[in-house]
Amino acid sequence: MGTIFIKVYFAMPNINIKSFNIMIKFKITCCLCLLFSLLSIVSGQESIKTNLSLDNLYPVNRTVTVEKDSTGTPVVHINGRPNAGIAWIKDSSFKNGYIEFDVRGKDLLQQSFVGIAFHGVNDTTYEAVYFRPFNFYAKDPIRKKHAVQYIALPTNDWPYLRKQFPDKYEAPITSVVDPNDWFHVKLLVIGQTIKIYFNSDITPVLEVQSLHGKSDGKVGFWTGHTSDGGFKNLTITAKN
Repeated sequence: MGTIFIKVYFAMPNINIKSFNIMIKFKITCCLCLLFSLLSIVSGQESIKTNLSLDNLYPVNRTVTVEKDSTGTPVVHINGRPNAGIAWIKDSSFKNGYIEFDVRGKDLLQQSFVGIAFHGVNDTTYEAVYFRPFNFYAKDPIRKKHAVQYIALPTNDWPYLRKQFPDKYEAPITSVVDPNDWFHVKLLVIGQTIKIYFNSDITPVLEVQSLHGKSDGKVGFWTGHTSDGGFKNLTITAKN
């Protein structure tokens, strides 16, 4: 049997190739933007970089100042006073998702407790995760494993948790960081599970089940007894 060859001719419109390529790229870009938007809606996530102006902070038992660093980033400074203090973010509300921020404490024994309060009902009822920078590289192994702490006030403060549940609600850090320098913190809260990540670690330094009766509430920067602290780059990502 012989082979039959068929020539097919396509009529191409008289269009400028450069213009055609630009048009194709524009359509692809639009499609990608739409796709990312749909993925964001489906996943129920929305990242919000928090306004850290002085007008958007409500301090409790602390004095708060806000200055900009060399890059123009607002830096919140909380002074030290007896007992714990918080700088609540006005109109903040958080249930599930991520809370990320940068924080700086000091390598001064029993004088630096810095972290974040969340699921706040009022000024005395909330959950918090905080760090003790002076324990990051302590030679005493007992102190070293008390670098990061979870609490749920008013009933589950650190003395009770340490006595009743040793090493369950506090842990050491594994990354190398100057205790007097900035470090990054990321909290992942899904239902009753709370995971705390330190700097670029891909595994949490501490994972706990919530001891708080309230599953949502306000967010604020937290400092412990007599402690001051610096905070910046707070981002809250809600997850349904």
